[in-house]
Amino acid sequence: MTTNTDLFLKRLRASEFLRGLDEGALTQIAESAAWKVYPPNAVIFWEGDNESNLYFLQYGSLKAMKTSSDGREQVLRFLYAGEVFNEVGALAGKPNPATAIALEESGVWLLPRYALDKILLEHPQVALQIIELVTLAADLSLKTVEARFAKLLIEFAEGDVIERRRWTNQTEMAARLGTVPDVLSRVIRELTRAGLIEMDKQSIRILDRAGLAERAMIQGE
Repeated sequence: MTTNTDLFLKRLRASEFLRGLDEGALTQIAESAAWKVYPPNAVIFWEGDNESNLYFLQYGSLKAMKTSSDGREQVLRFLYAGEVFNEVGALAGKPNPATAIALEESGVWLLPRYALDKILLEHPQVALQIIELVTLAADLSLKTVEARFAKLLIEFAEGDVIERRRWTNQTEMAARLGTVPDVLSRVIRELTRAGLIEMDKQSIRILDRAGLAERAMIQGE
């Protein structure tokens, strides 16, 4: 009979996050993890909390969000089955940069920090790989979709123009940014309304590079 732990171990074997660990180490992680099911709209953790668990989403979907000073929600990231999250809180020892909320019933594995520390000490090559992934996760966790999109435009612009290729349709761009097309559409409307970009079927044009760099949280542009 297949247990939840067996299913989790199978997912861990396929996880990019833990690539390079041997079977014994993966088994240690699986056996130390706690299983929890969250109903729709449940809060997994709050922004600002000190949460040292690393989370693995077995099934369901979540959103990571911040609340601005005027009370508006800013969705930073959507999470789906097979993804690891709270890398910054668990591995960098910093307060959670966002609130995580279940969008539907979601099954989550909680990996305690002490178990991760033990594994990383025994497998230094995996520690280096995880540092790289945490750096990427920090970008997703700490920057809004608007900031990530603005940064993407600046990086890919030739002059101040991005020609519309396959990856520049909104579905592909949303996936690249770790969000969904509806959220990206709102960001594009806001940047257009602010006079920072202009977009048509052939190209995306940067009209105000300094203003766009400010939205991207880039210094010195």
